[in-house]
Amino acid sequence: MSEGWTRHLKADIIDGYSGGVDPHGVDPRAVKVMAEVGVDISGQTSKHVDMLEGIEFDYVVTLCDNAREACPFYPAKTRVVHVGFDDPPKLAASARSDDEAMVHYRRVRDEIKGFVERLPEALTAGSACRM
Repeated sequence: MSEGWTRHLKADIIDGYSGGVDPHGVDPRAVKVMAEVGVDISGQTSKHVDMLEGIEFDYVVTLCDNAREACPFYPAKTRVVHVGFDDPPKLAASARSDDEAMVHYRRVRDEIKGFVERLPEALTAGSACRM
């Protein structure tokens, strides 16, 4: 969702990429909630961070605690910022219905949008951010 929002809202000033430390496909529920707000992420792919090797990043933003802990080493000029968001699939695992599960996805989608709307200033406002 973060890559989708970044490309949708900030493509003119930010080259957004996403990669995971344990990629496992683009979540169909994430595709659905993003489509609800007019952002198509159905063509995105789930990539391991190793697939982004060779790209020089100014910033790497980790979005979950697992990514922050397993984040690979980046050159000194790359600033790593952690912005913690809840993991919708984990929250949805205990949902009694798909409608209940989607509530979690929508909340996190909207929180990520709020963060992306504040880019790039949100990256320089402090050493780390917490949503």
